[in-house]
Amino acid sequence: MKTLVFLVEEPSAEEMLSRLVPKILKTMPGKAETDHNILVFQGKSDLEDKLVRRLRRWRKPDSFFMIIRDQDSGDCHMIKKNLMNLCRKAGKSDCLVRIACHELESFYLGDLAAVEAGLSIQGLKEKQMQKKYRSPDSIARPSDELVRITGRKYQKMAGSRAITPHMDLSGNRSQSFNTLVQGIKHLIEQ
Repeated sequence: MKTLVFLVEEPSAEEMLSRLVPKILKTMPGKAETDHNILVFQGKSDLEDKLVRRLRRWRKPDSFFMIIRDQDSGDCHMIKKNLMNLCRKAGKSDCLVRIACHELESFYLGDLAAVEAGLSIQGLKEKQMQKKYRSPDSIARPSDELVRITGRKYQKMAGSRAITPHMDLSGNRSQSFNTLVQGIKHLIEQ
């Protein structure tokens, strides 16, 4: 059995993936036997400090790896390059690295209908066509924006749990979300 192994920097990413991956698997006939594990770290530094060791110690055969990290204010290309170097150092040069531009919350801002449904807030999906929400990856502090437009209803863990089941896998306005979904599908099909 194939196993997808996700290495993430924070628990809210785990909450999102634990709901997103089964949703993706349902759209891929014959792939339901794919298993997945999510290894959660305590922030970016912890992820980068322990990544090589965790990858080297992984022993389950037919495992494929994806590292997911927020860009925050860093250079997306440099972050990805650094993570890929760590993967090569661990002997896992075939890992996929995905960067959330700027934060995981960009994914949610890219699907305001899901935010509206998940948090039971009326009137959010109509905002999707406003200039800033048409390209949510360009919002520098998406978590702050999400808190603001939800009237402080959004919280990282509970929000990820509530919003992800409602997310549209093909209509999200966040390019980094779409790249993540395509990467997961690629790993499943490998």
